[in-house]
Amino acid sequence: MSSLEELISQLPIGDIANKLGVDSGTAEAAVKQALPALLGGLEANAKDGGADSIAKAVEQHGTSLVDGGVSLDDVDTADGEKIVDHVFGDKKQDVVAALGNTQPAAAASPISGDLIGKLLPMLAPVVMSFLAKQFQGKSAASDATAAEPASSGGGGIGDVLGGLLGGLTGGGASASGGSSSGGLGDILGSLGGLFGSGTKK
Repeated sequence: MSSLEELISQLPIGDIANKLGVDSGTAEAAVKQALPALLGGLEANAKDGGADSIAKAVEQHGTSLVDGGVSLDDVDTADGEKIVDHVFGDKKQDVVAALGNTQPAAAASPISGDLIGKLLPMLAPVVMSFLAKQFQGKSAASDATAAEPASSGGGGIGDVLGGLLGGLTGGGASASGGSSSGGLGDILGSLGGLFGSGTKK
């Protein structure tokens, strides 16, 4: 299965840095903080009965954003804001705070909560498109046997998310595990049921 590092390699870090007004090292470090949080939030919701809703949203986004490389010009940050709200709900500011106010070794300047708040909506649509591509590949591979429902506890979108998070080599954030960013793991673990619950529009 493709790794999170593969997604990061497709991102235009230089363009992201320009949008955020920071150097490339800081932008890349912020991306490596924010991506596991987004995936961890989705995983938390999937484990709490939201897998089917997430799979449908992923299918609706399609693979276009990651086909042939990611261009920020194609990213709808308004859609990204909605995705972030769905994923994190009323814990959004807690997540932003937990990810912000850090100084990774690779960053020339601190990663602030404000920077994370601007970055998450840029990344969220790309994450959905990347998941669509991974889920599409998984579904195609299972066609030879019996395709599993998206909401299946033993497969589907939950497996894709778990595989990506399990492949992290750094201090990533998993909904069920710890995190190098303070209490982020605990925050993500409390997000179950937000995605597709109807509490966020």
